[in-house]
Amino acid sequence: MGNKLFVGSLSYSTTNSQLEEHFSSVGKVVSAKVIIDKYSGQGKGFSFVETGSDEDAKKAIEKLNGSILNERSIIVNEARPQVDRGFNDRGNFGKKRW
Repeated sequence: MGNKLFVGSLSYSTTNSQLEEHFSSVGKVVSAKVIIDKYSGQGKGFSFVETGSDEDAKKAIEKLNGSILNERSIIVNEARPQVDRGFNDRGNFGKKRW
């Protein structure tokens, strides 16, 4: 098991510091990053949290999955590696458009 966690079903107003405070109750938090929409500046409803150890990550999943943060029941899982979706350097799928 890795020490990077996916956190879903967040309130759009959740901040990095609120997330870090919530997760520090069960172990060491190395980083807590709410994913932000680049156009609106609002949270997208999910984040990634990196814990100090695999044991802290396991404890966070057990204790915080389904817990309440900003009046929302959050989902906490082990983060999966990002999948290459086949997009080229211009953000298009497949062939390049000129």
